[in-house]
Amino acid sequence: MVSLGLVHYVYITFIMLIIIVMLLKKDVILPCILGIFFVGFIYSGNIISAVQIIYKAVVVSGAQFIEIVVIIALVNSMSKALNSLGADEIMIRPMSKLMVSPKMAFIVLGFTMMIFSWFIWPTPAIAFIGPLMVPAAIRSGLSPVWAAVSLDIFGNGVALSSDYFIQGAPSITAKAAGIKSPFEVAEAGFFMWLVISIIVVLISIIIMSRSEKTKSNVIKTNNTDKTVSSSFESKIVAVFTYVCFILDIIILYVYKLKGNDATALIGGTAVIVMLLSVLIKRDITKALGEVTVLIRDGFMFSIKIFAPIIIIGAFFFLGSKETAQEILGSGTNGFLTDVGVYISQRIALNKISVVLIQSFISGLLGVGGSGFSGLPLIGTLSQVFSKAVNIDKASIAALGQIITIWVGGGTIIPWSVIPAAAICEVEPFEVVKRNIIPVSCGIIAIILVAIFEL
Repeated sequence: MVSLGLVHYVYITFIMLIIIVMLLKKDVILPCILGIFFVGFIYSGNIISAVQIIYKAVVVSGAQFIEIVVIIALVNSMSKALNSLGADEIMIRPMSKLMVSPKMAFIVLGFTMMIFSWFIWPTPAIAFIGPLMVPAAIRSGLSPVWAAVSLDIFGNGVALSSDYFIQGAPSITAKAAGIKSPFEVAEAGFFMWLVISIIVVLISIIIMSRSEKTKSNVIKTNNTDKTVSSSFESKIVAVFTYVCFILDIIILYVYKLKGNDATALIGGTAVIVMLLSVLIKRDITKALGEVTVLIRDGFMFSIKIFAPIIIIGAFFFLGSKETAQEILGSGTNGFLTDVGVYISQRIALNKISVVLIQSFISGLLGVGGSGFSGLPLIGTLSQVFSKAVNIDKASIAALGQIITIWVGGGTIIPWSVIPAAAICEVEPFEVVKRNIIPVSCGIIAIILVAIFEL
């Protein structure tokens, strides 16, 4: 029989405190650090050890996330290299010609956003395609606010909740859940992801069609088309980039590359594309300096995203057995693991209650406005629930990941939709107001799917 001590109750108290702080729309770094210190002090009984545990926890967390930090940095560097050459405009131009009506503009803009978000993540993807395609979408009759909705739900929702190629989200979830390959989480959640994506998109289109009476005349906007001279070099790089990533997809499928192997292929390809973009534009002496700038800017972008996640992860990794042992030593099973076993020994959990609890907590974490910061807890809870109930760990982890990302990754939290709203020059609240009903319906649908599927 597992018994809970003071350290477990302190750990749970800090989790509740962190969730409350998230609900108040405040940063949670401070309570996470304090939580590590107090838990470390109670566990070790030594204030010096508690101070050391703070550092150890951050180092262990950083080691868990380093591969994700690197891949995000490299694809961001590639994106900037393509943009400086004008190859990005050439790559997107054919898709903009398909926008012949508001609905087609919504779909084409959205699917383009989804594809690019899979490879370079939503925030850089918005900066990548927004200035190029949004003006064309608006000229087709799509209102600016619905253009922002399209960018948002396809990028921060559909693409980010799956994250099949970069595998940042499933990597965080898998590591916290003790799952070897991120692909297991992605594969287990595929049907749930498909259900929520289809429902959100369809309902959004229906609401748009009923509420927006689009005028046939051109809508005035401050956006202007980005015109870049289509040089021979930029055309070569654009075609080369398409070919490289199509080959990557084929290689991933043929050789069944998963997890770190798949990420390594995408990352290496990003570096090659970046180098070609620089070398074809500059002579070798200038290229030396430009490559350095691109790599540095890419890592600065990535670290800016993941620095808070590393600290947050450091606290939540105390709850998982494997990472807790790295931080505190081999004498611990992980505090949330103990709590889960304790509850399972005293409360009759079942699959339905586990699905509902996981969904509820995932939604709460997402309300904090940062879908990724909640993933370490989601993964850890999945590990706990899988031990307490006969339920597939990867599937329950995928459920939590999808809900957390859709809520907090940037679809119904006002400060999370700012990039899409800004590029379309609309108020973030207006985007959120149009997202709430479709996203809520999608979440309800996948909870029902999970109850019957798991």
